[in-house]
Amino acid sequence: MDKVCLIGGLRSYIGLTGGLYRHVPAELLGAAVLKAVTEKYNVVPQQIICGNGVGAGGNIARLAALEAGLPESIPAVSVDVQCGSGLEAVAMAAAKIEAGEAEVIIAGGFESTSTQPRRGYNANHPDYKGEETYSVAKFMPGIHRETVMLEGAELTAEREHISRAESDPWVLRSHKLAAQAAADGALSDIIVPCFGAVRDEGIRPKMSQRLLDRLPCVLEGGRFTNAANACLTNDGAAFVLLASESYARAHNLAVQAKVRHSAAAGGDPLVSPKSAILALNALLQRAGLSHTQIDCFELNEAFAVIDVMFSRAFPGHEDGYNVFGGALAYGHPYGASGAIILLHLLKSLQKRGGRFGAASVAAAGGVGTALLIERC
Repeated sequence: MDKVCLIGGLRSYIGLTGGLYRHVPAELLGAAVLKAVTEKYNVVPQQIICGNGVGAGGNIARLAALEAGLPESIPAVSVDVQCGSGLEAVAMAAAKIEAGEAEVIIAGGFESTSTQPRRGYNANHPDYKGEETYSVAKFMPGIHRETVMLEGAELTAEREHISRAESDPWVLRSHKLAAQAAADGALSDIIVPCFGAVRDEGIRPKMSQRLLDRLPCVLEGGRFTNAANACLTNDGAAFVLLASESYARAHNLAVQAKVRHSAAAGGDPLVSPKSAILALNALLQRAGLSHTQIDCFELNEAFAVIDVMFSRAFPGHEDGYNVFGGALAYGHPYGASGAIILLHLLKSLQKRGGRFGAASVAAAGGVGTALLIERC
């Protein structure tokens, strides 16, 4: 992908379910950021590719593009890989540009857990249980429970022998770094205020070990997963602008990085957090790089077990890992998270003067997506 340029992008502030954006539908939140990206770079994309996990279905990317006032002639495609949707959307856009099918694409995603619809099975379906509704989709055969992702984190901790004592420092670190980044305005140039939001709602500057020690487990009979080492549910949107080298040159667009490689990996759906590490390993193998050659890593920190597994698999990278904090502090608006961590990765490379950066997301069902960029 040596001809795919990452020009830049924007994200919204990240809200909690029922919080900042409680009355803002997903497509309107996505439209606000999408419009802001087109205005910032003064560009009309040839295509929009958007991740979305819990929206109303249909081609919600097209709806957001129309709400943003983009020309009707611009096609839009929706991607649903749940947590990995946003990063997979970027990978798809990069592949299209590399293949010569497009020269400029906006990719990313958006989510509104505050306004997501409740769903129910048709009476003809074998899983039909009367008028019962659900908010969490079915990710694997035979199992459909609202708590399945939390159960996956619990089982991962059990199988990998991860204790709360080992994960707690990562929780504290995430909130500390995120709070510091907010105080310093370190991410202000990639955030577009919309719908009255003025801050990332999930950051807790006063998060402490004392508080962590008092938190109960969220699962009956659980020993690990609590409200701090599992991310909250959120609303947010993020998009990046990708272009071919020739398009960027012709339109005087400053290139911040090149998209070098992407990779996807499948793993045990019962322990889906592990897929972030699987995808990262697949990415490094495809790129022919050692982890020691990567200057900055951004992993979607949906659970603290991901932090622990990363530190075990790739030791010595703490300073370049989730430099501004992770999803345990910011939150995880599913469809947007991949683009959010990609923007944070770009900022961390700039801050540290790094060359290579890798982003990875673990998704429900045991699917991981990873992307490698090289800062210009």
